[in-house]
Amino acid sequence: MFKKILIANRGEIACRVIRTAKQMGIKTVAVYSDADAEALHVKQADEAIHIGPSASAESYLRIDKILDACKATGAEAVHPGYGFLSENQAFSQALADAGITFIGPKAHAIDVMGDKIQSKKLAADAGVNTIPGYTEVIEGPEQAVKIAKDIGYPVMLKASAGGGGKGMRVVYNDEECADGFERATNEAVTSFGDGRVFAEKFIEEPHHIEIQIIADTHGNTVYLGERECSIQRRHQKVIEEAPSPFLDEATRQAMGAQAVALAEAVDYCSAGTVEFVVDANKNFYFLEMNTRLQVEHPVTELITNQDLVELMIRVAAGEVLPLTQSDVKLTGWAMEARVYAEDPFRNFLPSIGRLHSYQPPQESEHVRVDSGIVEGSEVSMFYDPMIAKLVTYAPTRDEAIDHLLHALDAYYIRGVSHNISFLSALADHPRFRSGNLTTNFIADEYPDGFRAEDVPQSEPLIPVAVATYVHYRQQQRALETNGHAHRTPNEWVVVTGDTQYPVYIAPDEDGYAITHEDTVYRLQTDWQPGDALVHATINGARATIQVDPYRSGYQLFYQGRSLPTQVLTPIAAELSAHMIEKIAPDMSKFLLSPMPGLLVTLTVKPGDEVKAGQELAVIEAMKMENSLRALEDGVVESVNAAVGDSLDVDQIIVEFA
Repeated sequence: MFKKILIANRGEIACRVIRTAKQMGIKTVAVYSDADAEALHVKQADEAIHIGPSASAESYLRIDKILDACKATGAEAVHPGYGFLSENQAFSQALADAGITFIGPKAHAIDVMGDKIQSKKLAADAGVNTIPGYTEVIEGPEQAVKIAKDIGYPVMLKASAGGGGKGMRVVYNDEECADGFERATNEAVTSFGDGRVFAEKFIEEPHHIEIQIIADTHGNTVYLGERECSIQRRHQKVIEEAPSPFLDEATRQAMGAQAVALAEAVDYCSAGTVEFVVDANKNFYFLEMNTRLQVEHPVTELITNQDLVELMIRVAAGEVLPLTQSDVKLTGWAMEARVYAEDPFRNFLPSIGRLHSYQPPQESEHVRVDSGIVEGSEVSMFYDPMIAKLVTYAPTRDEAIDHLLHALDAYYIRGVSHNISFLSALADHPRFRSGNLTTNFIADEYPDGFRAEDVPQSEPLIPVAVATYVHYRQQQRALETNGHAHRTPNEWVVVTGDTQYPVYIAPDEDGYAITHEDTVYRLQTDWQPGDALVHATINGARATIQVDPYRSGYQLFYQGRSLPTQVLTPIAAELSAHMIEKIAPDMSKFLLSPMPGLLVTLTVKPGDEVKAGQELAVIEAMKMENSLRALEDGVVESVNAAVGDSLDVDQIIVEFA
């Protein structure tokens, strides 16, 4: 077994690998860029080596610097995590040439499976079901249109070297096809340095289901069940689960057998994932093979009771797999939600900044948090904005969802925007609860984007009751501190938005009773003034509500909804109705940058007439191109930015007359 391994990655996956290595008694080496000098993975590792500037192209993607770090520390093996160099054939080969073990598959398997065109051909030869399409490289938009017509719309244009949703476009007509080809090609060049694009039939009402495999160097390969990954936005997975609520045992076994056949066809060793698209009739077709550990691997670990990182390390060290296919048992249900620094109410724009307050939910037999940050950490513009993976486990799917929702309520993040409201709405959506999932789920259910009113509230008066309790306790504390003997009033009015809720609060057995009209909420909690979270039992059910001071009141966060509230005396509430409301300025005459990013295209100049829907600019952020279009007809009065500018959120690009 290895004595020391280097993790060629950062963030949560680096911390994840370090955790297992420590359990195995293996020393670890972290690498870090300028931006990650104080990162959690650096602090957790036994040693840490600086490898360059913040930009990943100058640090985490530099093979020579990783090799130098291995030699300087005596690391015998390298775990690549996911992303960065994890599926880089040249990296795997360079390590082999240097006598350092790559904790992953051999270079040949990475090469063949990393090329989406070649992998489809190999899959077909191995007897794996494949989607109809054109697997040669498309030479231009005109050829793309011709091929798409031959296949039949809708068609998926995909970068051959792609992954992570980059370099992919679904097109439904000739115009979309020509434009989609240009976008996919540009993103592919930017993200992978490889602009090759191919086309395949887009399966409607599809499920995205993947099979986890693990193989050793002695000819043994097993599959560890499947993961349902259909809840996606722009081809990026949002919530994953295992097992799939859609599959039956016969389909699971057939998919597993094909995944193993494909792995054996390329002499695969290590952990890998074979991804399939499955139609409404449970016909399944090969999508791609990921020759690395997947982001969503924890859900498989929880239902199989296997540590995939440990298995990868043991296989890389030459050990025989400690399990056979008959040993694999799927027990219980697991859910994973990806917590990102992004604003779901502003079209999921990435958010950067420092986490000035960070309190993840408490881990337990039902809750696991894989994270690479702590309070005070920085979410950098240079890397993926993932904060953590929140994973829950229970005997049944409904229970796993309930644990997920409660853990989301308890996830306290301040300093950056986050997507917890969106995750809560998804997990509590009736269609999600029923297991009626397809990759179109988010587009179907939120066709106009995600809005505050899309966040369900099963008990909308619970925040009102909690606000009453918090204010009552605060008033009690203030009177006690100041030495006053006055009794705290029992009658209050809770104001949220334009609605006023008259309430009455009084001690009740081991808690408090809060009454609004004919409804009584009996609340028990050990909350103390100053705590950010109210962990309570309300009418016999547990609830967690986040509470922050806000202006002259409180900002409550519950079940994904943020609620500014005031708790007033009845006379103050009556007078508050006469307060003048401040009206926000009209910004409709400006084209604003919706995110921090690079302005790569600007198609207008002062005096130009524009039509509704016309493309005005393209901004690149997180290696994705985002097209900004005119909302209505107009005339350009001035242009306030130039191609090549780095833009801030809400920076003015164009002003209209």
